[in-house]
Amino acid sequence: MRRQVALPEALDATRDSFATSHLKEISYYVGGPEDGRPLVLLHSINAAPSAFEMKPLYDHYRATRRVYVPELPGFGFSDRSDRPYSPELYANAIIAFLTNVVQAPADVIAFSLSSEFAARAALSASERFLSLTLLSPTGFSARKLPSGGVGRAMHSVFTLPGLGQGLYQLLTKRPSIRYFLQRSYVGTPPEAMVDYAYATSHQPGARHAPYYFLAGQLFTRQATETLYAKLQLPVLVLYDRDANVGFELLADLVASHSNWKAVRIVPTLGIPQWERTADCSAALDAFWAEQG
Repeated sequence: MRRQVALPEALDATRDSFATSHLKEISYYVGGPEDGRPLVLLHSINAAPSAFEMKPLYDHYRATRRVYVPELPGFGFSDRSDRPYSPELYANAIIAFLTNVVQAPADVIAFSLSSEFAARAALSASERFLSLTLLSPTGFSARKLPSGGVGRAMHSVFTLPGLGQGLYQLLTKRPSIRYFLQRSYVGTPPEAMVDYAYATSHQPGARHAPYYFLAGQLFTRQATETLYAKLQLPVLVLYDRDANVGFELLADLVASHSNWKAVRIVPTLGIPQWERTADCSAALDAFWAEQG
């Protein structure tokens, strides 16, 4: 029997929620001056993601910006029901959040796979975005994704009684969480991040959305061409090295698109907002200053 543990607030912020008939309940944190320029922070997608991943940027900007940190469907205090999860669902959730909660154009920062969702949202609702920053984004690797049929077959295996749940339990044990975080850190991962990842992955329904991630069904094929290259708004990429994704296609895209800029945050291995918060904020401030 999987033991549920208490889930504390991820951020020192007001937590609220909204719902639509299709998206169900979406929880979010908000803080900072109400008249501040809106800033939206989007956590990553993996076996145990959370708004806690964006804590350094939230803490840094809440003094001057109105900062929003939604918990995407399937994670945190948001609805975690057993239902289909897809790139379209997440893009629609981002658009709904910007429309119903933020209610003004915002600078958006997306982490890892959520970069693809944010790009998809920006293509559908560009009027909701002032700019888009991608932290260690997926979608720039030259490695090809498995076919849709393979992904569906993998998801079917993950959802077999006992098998998938056993795999998820293995991935979300403290030693496993610490191992995967260490691969993304030059230094030692904060124990508080390990603790929060463990807590959020031990909530009812926590495994449902990660099954789709693990089966590769949340990634967009040829994302560089189908999503990123079509963006017209100002885009900043903060990256260095990453144990999980590659950036082989990034340089060519930046060179051929004047609205794109990339800054290496060195040395980092996939979570620059934690290990080099000051470098990230300096790059962000310079990027936003260029927009006026």
